[in-house]
Amino acid sequence: MYNVSYYGGNEMINVGILGATGYTGAILVSILKKHKEVGNIKLGSHSYVGQDFSDVYKAFKDIEDGECLDSDMNEFADECDVVFMALPHGVASKVVTKEVLEKTKVIDLGADFRLSDIDTYEEWYKTKHYGEDVLSESVYGLCEIERENIKGTRLLANPGCYTTCSILSLYPLVKEKLIDINSIIIDAKSGVSGAGRKAATGSLFCECNESIKVYGIGTHRHTPEIEEQLSKLGEDITLSFTPHLVPMNKGILTTIYANVNEGVGESDIKEAYEKYYKDEYFIRLRETGDLPVTNYVKGTNILDTSFVLDKRVNRVIVSSVIDNLMKGASSQAVQNMNIMFGFGEKEGIDFVPMYI
Repeated sequence: MYNVSYYGGNEMINVGILGATGYTGAILVSILKKHKEVGNIKLGSHSYVGQDFSDVYKAFKDIEDGECLDSDMNEFADECDVVFMALPHGVASKVVTKEVLEKTKVIDLGADFRLSDIDTYEEWYKTKHYGEDVLSESVYGLCEIERENIKGTRLLANPGCYTTCSILSLYPLVKEKLIDINSIIIDAKSGVSGAGRKAATGSLFCECNESIKVYGIGTHRHTPEIEEQLSKLGEDITLSFTPHLVPMNKGILTTIYANVNEGVGESDIKEAYEKYYKDEYFIRLRETGDLPVTNYVKGTNILDTSFVLDKRVNRVIVSSVIDNLMKGASSQAVQNMNIMFGFGEKEGIDFVPMYI
């Protein structure tokens, strides 16, 4: 039912959000309310059906008072030009069908369409995948790398938060063959919101505050996502990825280590990053020694990155930061929507950092 707005007309698009009452869903609402190309927003929720959105999130009083509706994909597809799915893995593959995609575009913020191989998905996520007939249509929505492919898709897999930070950090180094791909180690740290809005003991204030913990060593589900996307550049890549939980609301910092190939110097690395990112509005290349801080990108769609070449051990250390709920989820999803519909890519997401 795509309306005419992105073909040069003047109408705004109708948007649906399934999972509107989770953290990523709520931020999508916040962004889309100010998006000049978006008209009606249809809110879907499993836990709060019949309640006004502003009763669930009282900060939205008199801003978004719409009722939370049952998350019926077919109904949303009939009434929306694009449906954002901010739901746990295992849901999207059951409800996104060819029939649905004939009526609407889908942007899945979950994991169901990020991996191209169903067996790999089922091994890492421990659940059955039901979307084999549409999986091949999915485009991995890392905007700065897949922009041209994103333009023509109707099924978009929004990347994970850790993966966004990790892949964008490594892409120029792998693409230009500057590093030993067998030496890659990713040390990542995330704020507590990365665990979602669900009640869980490990996310309680007293469990997280004044503490830091490692988890998912060798088993984190973002690992095959990072490996698959980087392996597209030529050689199969297997790497070490270790996440940590730190006591802050949101933000991700990755510190990535890799041995540089023979003859590679600091200027080669700098030129590689400038080659791919100097014209990218949402990627900021900081000078050597000007290391990124999560507060520098808080509330934005920006990735900050910097590197140091440790000549003593012949290793490059790349440090990057994003807001996990923004560039790592909701604002990147809107960036993908903008590309898919031919809107200005910065529309609705050109935020200034909220440093404090």
